[in-house]
Amino acid sequence: MPGAPRAVAVAAGRRRCEQSHIADVRAPGSARPVPARTLAGVQLQQLASFVAVAETSHFTRAAERMRLAQPSLSKQIKALETELGAPLFSRARGNVTLTAAGEALLPLARRMLADADTARREVAELAGLRRGRVRLGATPSLCAGLLAEALARFHTGYPGIDLLVEEGGSRDLVGDLARGRLDLALIILPLHSSDPSLVTEEILNERLVVASPAETRGRRAYLRIEELRHRPLVMFRRGYDLREATLGACRQAGFEPRFAVEGGEMDAVLRFVEAGLGVAVVPSMVLEGRPKLAGVPLAPGLRRTIALAHRKDVEPTRAARAFRATLLSYLSEAAEEGCLPQGVELVRLPGD
Repeated sequence: MPGAPRAVAVAAGRRRCEQSHIADVRAPGSARPVPARTLAGVQLQQLASFVAVAETSHFTRAAERMRLAQPSLSKQIKALETELGAPLFSRARGNVTLTAAGEALLPLARRMLADADTARREVAELAGLRRGRVRLGATPSLCAGLLAEALARFHTGYPGIDLLVEEGGSRDLVGDLARGRLDLALIILPLHSSDPSLVTEEILNERLVVASPAETRGRRAYLRIEELRHRPLVMFRRGYDLREATLGACRQAGFEPRFAVEGGEMDAVLRFVEAGLGVAVVPSMVLEGRPKLAGVPLAPGLRRTIALAHRKDVEPTRAARAFRATLLSYLSEAAEEGCLPQGVELVRLPGD
């Protein structure tokens, strides 16, 4: 069957990866990691039970989540601790907390369980893209703009593939990718910190504009960033990519912006601007279909780059690769037909 050897290799590679990850868990006070030879008895079920206890801080609730009898779950945890040579939980006065070894193991266990699930789905997909799953992350502006049409096209072509969309800021999405919770993510470049574990592919370049109520726009063709010094801003919550871009541009121009209101997500910010609370720096695409708002470009131009990202150490599943192809095909056709939102340009990929 075409592709079967690769899938077997992927599964084998992930098993080796699981062993190397667990081998790095250190016992409290130990200078050396737990030897890999002690890992022969570690099972994914044990790791799943460990994660359940860690997330619930309660053995009974964890057993209910795992649909196990509590003695069975406790036995799995005990076996895991024996294999690793270190206690994973502190059980004092009814409180269940992670030990140092448990804290070290938790992110690795989550990632290994996610990788194992991906491996199972990859093998299942060898029969063809009749079933599967794509876990996609995207920023709120993309969810409100271009993404819906691309998702609709993919669903039409692959009706058996489940689509799970996680909406969030780029920092959160990068973290979810690294932990194996997402297959692909549409993020904003540049990243705030270099992450060698990710592969990024630039796909769109977008203009940022100053959004204001349509009736107050006037005839201005553009605004200088310095003109925001005396205008109240509607500001996104902390950790939002657009917040950092706006603050960075204002500070580079030599001033701290004044906030009329802050802390909102995309839809709330746009509604606050419609209500006349202030102006906001937003991607041009989010103003499509909002007749109550107008956007004026900034001078010098403020733009951002949108990229498709995935983990470098895990080959995307066939379903994820099919979604990438569908997305790029849709964007290419939209660009050729002049249907991309105003201020959005396609980044030409190698081979285009």
